[in-house]
Amino acid sequence: MAEIDFGGTMEEVVTRDEFPVEKAREVLQGETVAVLGYGVQGPAQALDMRDNGINVIVGGSPDRQLSWEKALSDGWEPDKTLFSFEEAAERGTIILYLVSDAAQVMLWPKIRPQLKEGDALYFSHGFAIVYADQTAVVPPDFVDVIMVAPKGSGTTVRANFLAGTGINSSYAVYQDYTGRALERALATGIAIGSGYLFSTTFEKEVYSDLTGERGVLMGALAGVMEAQYDVLRRNGHSPSEAFNETVEELTQSLIRLVGQNGMDWMYANTSATAQRGALDWRHRFREAVAPVFEDLYGSVLSGEETRVVLDANSAPDYREKLEAELREMRESEMWQAGAKVRSLRP
Repeated sequence: MAEIDFGGTMEEVVTRDEFPVEKAREVLQGETVAVLGYGVQGPAQALDMRDNGINVIVGGSPDRQLSWEKALSDGWEPDKTLFSFEEAAERGTIILYLVSDAAQVMLWPKIRPQLKEGDALYFSHGFAIVYADQTAVVPPDFVDVIMVAPKGSGTTVRANFLAGTGINSSYAVYQDYTGRALERALATGIAIGSGYLFSTTFEKEVYSDLTGERGVLMGALAGVMEAQYDVLRRNGHSPSEAFNETVEELTQSLIRLVGQNGMDWMYANTSATAQRGALDWRHRFREAVAPVFEDLYGSVLSGEETRVVLDANSAPDYREKLEAELREMRESEMWQAGAKVRSLRP
């Protein structure tokens, strides 16, 4: 492990220099990695491990037509490398539980009996374990319980792997029955293509993840974009101008530079007018939204966000309500303008 100074705080991280793919193959030799779920993270993690020479099988259900057909199209063969959820879990020695949070709750009574002494139960999100009082996902004491959580979508995990780079991931050990839980977690993390791995706990991962996706990563981002777009439109700016100044310039130029060089570099390499205004207004925005983030974190910590998710996802009309909400966003003027702007890109 390498010790890195993160702004005055020393943290240990694991890179592919200390833990190369060859070492991951050695650790996982003799293991059968069963990937349960082929929706968001499942395809990327399964394909990356397969490409890295790991013995991988996939668990799914023909009833889940889209994910089953995708697994078939990716070369997983029924009764050879593609099985039912239960059979894959029974065959596996490291079981990657990568179905959605709600599906983990529903499938658990079928998966729990398939776990054998010495297996490793692997998650990419701490949700089911941390909120066990609501999910009832309580692993037996005779298995390792580990986590590797890529800091990005499955699409990005796969794209970065194919590009030869990698995506940052956190890792954690919740239960070490075999004495090998840590090396199994690190080996699997490297095998799925992580660029580097940093330590966390199941609790910290889920608290930060739920806050992040409701906050800066998605919820706050969408809300702030909508607010600025609406102000520009009410003041007579065209849809094209409002969208370009709100979304297009951010996503196609600025955020990429921030990702490459940091926000301080971005500020230092913009016009004096933009620089001065951004530096001044930054503080007002931080002070305005800080109370919202405090409320959000409190809701995550209390389990209220978990209750909302499980209640919504278990409703019989969940899919219909979700599509209605997404349709409202898709058909809004802002994102209709966005579709037109994207079509005009050279």
